[in-house]
Amino acid sequence: MMDSKNKSIRILITGANGQLGYEFQRLFDKEGIYYLATDYNELDITNREALHYFFKNKQFKYIINCAAYNNVDGAEDDKENCYAINSHAPYYVAKAAKSIDAIFVTYSTDFVFDGKKGAPYTEDDTPNPLSVYGASKLDGENRVLAEYNKVFVIRTSWLFGKGNNFNTQVLNWAKKNTVLRIVDDQIGGPTFSDDLSVFSWMLVQTNAFGLYHFSNEGIASKFDQAQYVLQKIGWQGTLQRAKTSEFTIKAKRPAFSKLDSSKLALAVGKKAPIWQNGIDRWFEEYVNSGVVE
Repeated sequence: MMDSKNKSIRILITGANGQLGYEFQRLFDKEGIYYLATDYNELDITNREALHYFFKNKQFKYIINCAAYNNVDGAEDDKENCYAINSHAPYYVAKAAKSIDAIFVTYSTDFVFDGKKGAPYTEDDTPNPLSVYGASKLDGENRVLAEYNKVFVIRTSWLFGKGNNFNTQVLNWAKKNTVLRIVDDQIGGPTFSDDLSVFSWMLVQTNAFGLYHFSNEGIASKFDQAQYVLQKIGWQGTLQRAKTSEFTIKAKRPAFSKLDSSKLALAVGKKAPIWQNGIDRWFEEYVNSGVVE
């Protein structure tokens, strides 16, 4: 039963069909919180006119933007669409949020950094994106933060949840191959979408607006993450270390992009679980239950 307090919470989720959007719906359903979930078919947030029409006579207390252009390599040849979704759209939604005095939450990426620091990145570190994708996200951050003060911009990394992600790719590769080569020179922080939604919602309740970082605790290479996933299924193949330079990819990746989440942890009074725990729960909730195969 949803109580009167929860009935008064008015939430809009954009990009609701993605990994994070799905997780927010799951969270709010569990908490008995009312929300409206939209994706591209219901609301094209890259279209200013559509947004103006949509928000006419509507009042939301929170707007959570989970829409993103995440094809890192594809963005190198698709700059216009990438910027439309990652930069222009968050700015348009921030303006809409401002017009109705709603709290706005949107997401960015570790790819705003060049990976040369060699230590976890804080919110005070200077971004220097290496790719169109990273640049589009940074542009979106800057435009949103300049437009409106009731904003949370949360950078995250290596997200895995219900949809296609690195974990599911590894599982699919393992079905078809007896030898896998995974890079060990891309280092960062895997993030379970469930944890990202929960900690985001905790943060939103603080009203401590601004820029934050969030990933699960601990540092991993892509090789480390793949190894942990493959151990979970008892894969009998051979996992080999590789270097990024051995593969042909269009977009440059930061070599070390672990995000320091201590600012967010301090704000909510709690640290995120370690990434291995996130993968354990991902298997329970998605793989073992048959949601992803």
